[in-house]
Amino acid sequence: MSSVLLCVVSPKENESSLLKFAGRNGVRTRNYITCVNYSNGLSVLGTSIANPLRSSEEKVYDVVIKQAALVGEQRRAFDSRPSDVLLNPNLLNEAYDRCGEVCAEYAKTFYLGTLLMTPERKRAVWAIYVWCRRTDELVDGPNASHITPTALDRWEQRLNDLFEGCPYDMYDAALSDTVSKYPVDIQPFKDMIQGMRLDLGKSRYRNFDELYLYCYYVAGTVGLMSVPVMGICPDSKASTESVYNSALALGIANQLTNILRDVGEDARRGRIYLPQDELAQAGLTEDDIFQGKVTDKWRNFMKSQIKRARMFFDEAEKGVLELNSASRWPVWASLLLYQRILDSIEANDYNNFTKRAYVGKASKLLSLPMAYAISLVGPSKLVGMVRK
Repeated sequence: MSSVLLCVVSPKENESSLLKFAGRNGVRTRNYITCVNYSNGLSVLGTSIANPLRSSEEKVYDVVIKQAALVGEQRRAFDSRPSDVLLNPNLLNEAYDRCGEVCAEYAKTFYLGTLLMTPERKRAVWAIYVWCRRTDELVDGPNASHITPTALDRWEQRLNDLFEGCPYDMYDAALSDTVSKYPVDIQPFKDMIQGMRLDLGKSRYRNFDELYLYCYYVAGTVGLMSVPVMGICPDSKASTESVYNSALALGIANQLTNILRDVGEDARRGRIYLPQDELAQAGLTEDDIFQGKVTDKWRNFMKSQIKRARMFFDEAEKGVLELNSASRWPVWASLLLYQRILDSIEANDYNNFTKRAYVGKASKLLSLPMAYAISLVGPSKLVGMVRK
């Protein structure tokens, strides 16, 4: 397969497997107010009352409103006595350290950015990252062919257990402790698992409405998980809902970027994560994708898709400065790196069939001081310099 703001790198950043962290077979034996519509490349405000034909963006916004309402809630208590590991500070420290090691190995740039965060927050971010990565690896790792819907059901039950203080392993224990300390809701985690279910049986998306929902499931959810941990700046004048909406936007932007980067790779696996109706409007067919020919039609189509992704990044940028000051750096680093992937696709003359767009190590390292500077003084001038 494989928003204020998506703090963690999208789980697809590195394709190396982490299935080993998941255990045997990866499992254990309201009312809509407004939304931003990017379906046609335009920003549109809308309202809705109970409507069975509501768009995916309207449905997802309901989740955003629910998550934002949780901010400021007191620490949640487990319904029953928590696992012994959650009561042992030494074991908990070890669990978090292991999560940090995984993050350092598979999301190096983001990991470096987390080092400026407070110890408690950075550990919580690591725990969320590891759970997201393990979940993604269930359907996108080397053993994905052995994963069934039943296996994902058991993974979801395991999620329920860790939210109740009954973790299965050390990695689960870190997340279980995290969700007991921050107003993190289980819904985005469940929604990510739903995204994995889609990957098991769905390889085409009729329109952007369908694709938007998929992007929310597999990446937008990460932003909603992360905002309570990253924290909102005490001096922020922005509404909590707008902060969460920016986090969602970054997740959508990152996943759209993943999709555009991986067109050729996905096609070789029989998957096309592009809106079918927009392909048809551009005069393109599935055969064009499978043949992998870069034509003027393809270039024009890709330009429109990249434009949409950048609009989501623009929406996401609005929320980053509303985050707690110590949490902004890793978010900006992630945002800048993903934007550069789009630049790389353009530099490759839109050949994402046989050329993989990537950001080199030197550029990644250079992005860290740039992201740090932006996190301190704002993006208006510095982001313009980065994009030139």
